Formats: sequence, structure tokens, C-alpha cells
Amino acid sequence: MDEEHIALYPFASEVSAYVESLRVSLESLLNSPAFRRSRARGMERVMQSIEGEIEKPLMKDESWLLSETLSYPFAQILVACVDEQLFTKRYALKEAEAASKWLEKESTDFLLEFGEDFGIQAEVEALQFSMHFADYIRFSSSIREPIWKLTNRQLRSGMVVVTKKDFVRLLQEATKERIEKSFPIPQIPSEVSSFCAPYVAEIKDKFEIHKKKYGTADFGAVEPDLFPPCISHALANIQGGVNLAHSMRFATTSFLLSVGMSVDEILNLFNVSPDFDAEVTLYQIEHIAGATGNIYKPPACDTMRTYGNCIGRDRLCEKINHPLAYYEKKIYLKNKEKEREKEKEEEKVKQEEKEEGKEKKE
Repeated sequence: MDEEHIALYPFASEVSAYVESLRVSLESLLNSPAFRRSRARGMERVMQSIEGEIEKPLMKDESWLLSETLSYPFAQILVACVDEQLFTKRYALKEAEAASKWLEKESTDFLLEFGEDFGIQAEVEALQFSMHFADYIRFSSSIREPIWKLTNRQLRSGMVVVTKKDFVRLLQEATKERIEKSFPIPQIPSEVSSFCAPYVAEIKDKFEIHKKKYGTADFGAVEPDLFPPCISHALANIQGGVNLAHSMRFATTSFLLSVGMSVDEILNLFNVSPDFDAEVTLYQIEHIAGATGNIYKPPACDTMRTYGNCIGRDRLCEKINHPLAYYEKKIYLKNKEKEREKEKEEEKVKQEEKEEGKEKKE
């Protein structure tokens, strides 16, 4: 990689060797005035990951190269000190998205080389990339859109054909996975934690504001089919024009906010209620979402039963004690089923490759 690529893709394996060659000790990175700019930029990229987008400007000079490159390990230290799974996932996603924007501008040769760093063996022909189905499945399994299912792709002799844009999207997923797996960092020295404490406090405050605004859980795309019976029943009543009791309205709203629905989406759900008042409903939803400083969590199952809101319990309900735990378990079970289906697809393709090989020999 050249110098600019090193700064743009600091998570690449090749960059580790470059950083080691600089012989910058951890103590120097944290304390030396010479690396003040690296620390500031590291903090900036972490804060930008919360605010929306990590910006990566074009290379300016050697000083910029050094600060930009070293800002990444400092950012990693800060994320490790925050030590919150949801925050780590968001940071990894935003770093990957920022890299993806630059990858879109790269040549096919560079993308092939970049993919090799993640173990992806790909080829290019007529402006289309082809990669082994196992690599495709590995990095596409977390993308929820139907078009990414293997059955919806061109498959030639075990190779999946994708466009450059799609190949870059898969590299984004590979990047996100690598960054996520670099955490947690074991045994952070106490002196490092102490030094980073002021930074960490500011990051946590910023992230709390973000969670209050956009919801508190990272369940991915909202999947209503996996909601617990009580919430599904409440939503059916809402859509049927039935007024909910105040306690059930609160439970439903706080649940939907927790799983990632926005204030506007929830407001649109309630607009069919007979007593719907947009201004009042919006105020109530924003209040539960944390507009006054407190984020309200959904009530536990015991509380739901106390208010008569526990409707249509199923077998899973007997094993959990909170509606969010039910939803989380359902997502886990669905993902396990997807893993089994993926293994079946892989086995099927392998069998087809074997049969195709036999036919060629004959």
C-alpha cells in the first residue's frame, strides 16, 4: 500500500507492520506532545462515529499521514475503554462505511488485493467480480435484503458473480467484522484507563444522548414477526381501531422504541386509533423516548401480568421474564436457522461442483 492507502485503511494487515516500523510506544502515543494531533484525531473519529459519519480527508502532507494513521490505534483504545458492545458495533460499522466510500473509487486491481487481505479470492471479467460461494455467504449473511441471498445470485462452478458496487459492499462487511473482532482488548493497563477516563466520559455522554434520540438497543432491522404475543396482540388491536389501556400503550411504545423503531414510525402506527390526537401522541412517544431526560424501558413480564397485559403466552414465554428478552431470543433462534440453511446451501453447491467435475472427466 502507498502512504495514502495506509491512512485510509488503517485496519488492513499491511498497516500493522507499518505502524510497528514507526516504533511509537504506547506511552508516547498517550503522553507525548508530538502525538497530540493523533490523539485529537482519534477522539474526533470516535465522536464522528456517534454523530453519523467518519470523515476521511485527502492526504495533505507527511505530518497528516502520521496523525491520521496513529489516530486509529488511539481510537481503538478509546473504544476498548468505553467497553460497551452496542457502541463497539456502531464504531465498527461507521469505520467500515467510511472505508467503503473510498473503496468505491479504487481500481479493480486494488480491490482484488484488498479482498485478499480478508481471504477473499476473486477474479474480474467484463467489469464483473466473481468470488467463491463460501466467501460470498460469509460476508453477505449479515445483509438482510433478499437480493443478497445466494439463491438470487448468478452461480458459475461454485463462483458467485457480483458487480463492483456489490463487491465493495461485501468488503465493507468484511471490514466491519474485522474491527468488531478486534475487541475487547484484554487487560488494558490501569494507567491507560486512567489517562483515557476524561475522553471516555465525554464519549459516553455523547452516546447516551444518541441512544435517547434513536433508541436503546441494537437488534438490527425491526422484525415484527418475532415480537412477543403481548406486543403482537397490542399492535393488532391498534390496527383494528381498538383503544389500548394506558399501561399497554406505554408498554407497546417503550418496546418499539427499544427495538429500534423511530418516533415517527410509532406515531404512524397509532394514527388509526379512534381517539388519535397527533400532538398528544407525539408528546407521549417523545416523553417515553427520553425527551425529558429519562429513557423508559418496557415493563417486565411480571408487571405486564399485574396490569392484565400478558396475552397469549406461548412456550417461549415460560422461559423468559421480559418482552425484550423474548424478542432477542427469537432473533437468536432465527439466526441459528439461517446458519443451518447456509450450511445446507454450501453442501448443495459442493455436491454440484463434485458432479460437475465428474461430468468433465467423463
